[in-house]
Amino acid sequence: MDATVQDLNQTLGFVRRVSMDPEGRAAIEYEAGMHMCHSGGVVQGGFVTGWIDAAMAHAAMAMAGPDVTPMSLELKVSFFAPARPGKVIAEAWVERRGKRTCFFEGRLLDGEGKVLAKASSTLMLAARDRVEAAAKAARS
Repeated sequence: MDATVQDLNQTLGFVRRVSMDPEGRAAIEYEAGMHMCHSGGVVQGGFVTGWIDAAMAHAAMAMAGPDVTPMSLELKVSFFAPARPGKVIAEAWVERRGKRTCFFEGRLLDGEGKVLAKASSTLMLAARDRVEAAAKAARS
C-alpha cells in the first residue's frame, strides 16, 4: 500500500476491510473520532460521504479487478441520523454494471446496525495505468 493510500486511510479512521466480494459488494469498518466532529459531537458529513464513497470504490474494485480505478461521476448522499464517535461500517454494492459505467449504492451503519446514511453513485471504470500516468504527468 502506497503512502498516499495509507494517509487517506488514517485520515478516514480506517480499521479494516470487513469484506470484498467479486459480485460487487464491500464493507469497511471505520473508527469515527472526536476530531471528525463539529458541534454536539456529530461527525462532519464529509467523513460520512467519504466512508460510503470508499466502500463503493472497494465494491467496484472487487468486481472489476486490480487494473481498474473507479472514478466518481456523480454521488448523492442522504443523511438519516447523526454519526457519532465510535465504530461505523460502510457497506456498498453494485446495482447495475455496464462496460465502463456502473451504478452503486451504499449505506453507513453505526455499531448497533442502525442506518445513518445512504448513498448512490455513478462510477466510471477507468484503466488504472492511464489514471496513474495522468497523475504522474500532473505532478511533473
